[in-house]
Amino acid sequence: MTTGFETVLFTKNDGIGTVTLNRPDQINAYNIQMRDDLWSVFSAIEIDREIRCVVIRGAGERGFCAGADLTEFGTAPSIEIARIVRWERDVFGLLRRLPAPTIAALHGHVIGSGLEIALLCDMRIASRDVRFAMPETSLGLIPAATGTQTLPRHLRQGRALGLLLTGRTVQADEALAIGLVHRLVERENLGPDTDELARSLVQLPGEAAIGVRRAVHAALDQPLSDGLATEAEIAQQLAAHPAGESTPRTWL
Repeated sequence: MTTGFETVLFTKNDGIGTVTLNRPDQINAYNIQMRDDLWSVFSAIEIDREIRCVVIRGAGERGFCAGADLTEFGTAPSIEIARIVRWERDVFGLLRRLPAPTIAALHGHVIGSGLEIALLCDMRIASRDVRFAMPETSLGLIPAATGTQTLPRHLRQGRALGLLLTGRTVQADEALAIGLVHRLVERENLGPDTDELARSLVQLPGEAAIGVRRAVHAALDQPLSDGLATEAEIAQQLAAHPAGESTPRTWL
């Protein structure tokens, strides 16, 4: 099944939902229409029990996403107002709470909000031509679509501050070394390797993948005692529904 929006393509096959940012002429720059299209797609994925893994990729050869579409900023009274309009739908929060595991397949430019989308995914596979940056501070702004919160969770405070304050470009080898990506592949292998990983996640038994994601998020968002209680709750729910049985999603 393939569904097309103005700025996004969505396919669903064998338990894998693939979301493709589809503005290749603009390096998939994030604009208001993309916000609305992603909201529709992620909302559908959130309630679709058949989807057991989500892959997010970018169309075209130039990159995954070059960040916010700055041409739209010129149509608003100010950059601040333009950004507020983008926040009227919390696409990034919706992405974070998707129950199924998420994989970002990254190539070329991964800038600003493009990197923020990637950081909200559980796993990030990148081709060796990838380039990361968060340049917002140089524009008198901050990465306000989760970037100041997700980057230090992945890289720790000092390294995250260094990247946010300088806005410098991180290339592939460094990205792998500091943990910004999980795997580097040749450009021609990005699609096949991502698909292989997605298929392996789909094969996990029962709701175990969903449960472990919730437990890990608890480790980041809760005190240890509360996180351990969440872990025990999830373990009990999974034990009550053996592999192959459907687990009620009221516990997610």
